Amino acid sequence: MFVHDMIGFIGAGNMTEALVGGLLHGNRFSPSRLIASDIDQSRLSWVQQTYHIEGVRDNCKVAEKADILILAVEPQVLDEVLGRITGQVSEKTLIISVVAGYPIARIARRLTGARRIVRSMPNTPSLIREGVTAIAYDETLSEKDVVAAKALFEPIGKVVRVDERLLDAVTGLSGSGPAYIFVLIEALADGGVKMGLPRATAQLLAAQTVAGAARMVLESKEHPGKLKDRVASPGGTTIAGLHELEMGCLRATLMSAVEAATKRSIELGTAI
Repeated sequence: MFVHDMIGFIGAGNMTEALVGGLLHGNRFSPSRLIASDIDQSRLSWVQQTYHIEGVRDNCKVAEKADILILAVEPQVLDEVLGRITGQVSEKTLIISVVAGYPIARIARRLTGARRIVRSMPNTPSLIREGVTAIAYDETLSEKDVVAAKALFEPIGKVVRVDERLLDAVTGLSGSGPAYIFVLIEALADGGVKMGLPRATAQLLAAQTVAGAARMVLESKEHPGKLKDRVASPGGTTIAGLHELEMGCLRATLMSAVEAATKRSIELGTAI
């Protein structure tokens, strides 16, 4: 673990808040080892007051102090940010980027001397420590740095490693996926309301049904199709509902949504 390292965040937005909250949860990490910067003073002040970490306006101060430096800004401003801090980042600094569409090779070119770089893609449920993060790095990264990168994200959810070339697909699936699930929950609840259920009851039933089904997949490690078949008895209510979903091309639509979001992620990356 990296309890004696100074961890710096450039950018104090939602993902920084999720990571800070995860690190501090259960008093496993000291706020004195965390520092963040942001151009939005009100946002920076809120993070400081909420989590009692150090906050500064100067990115260079964060880069100079940090043993582990988290890049958490919008992709379109990262070139400028890296250009300004490059003199403060040493070869010993572990760089972890949560910036979508910005490749490791480009970070290495912009940060003179940076050798230890990890690229990641967390998702929004990380804010409640139920997220999933994909990380990518090259084979030169040491085992110690791999462990440190995983330990940073494990408090906010599950961590998987993927090849960097697949991070756009990760964006299309787990990055954008929560929005797809929110639409499913809303639609299920609307169906319940149509059939006479009170709105609050229908929403609770829909959300908990999704949460419970997801937990069954994770804990049983069985194929979702097998779990589906257990619910769908011959001639019953579930198979009737499933037939309607197939008629509406739900599967194909979700697959197309992941594909479209992946392609858009690639487009945004090339436009930076």
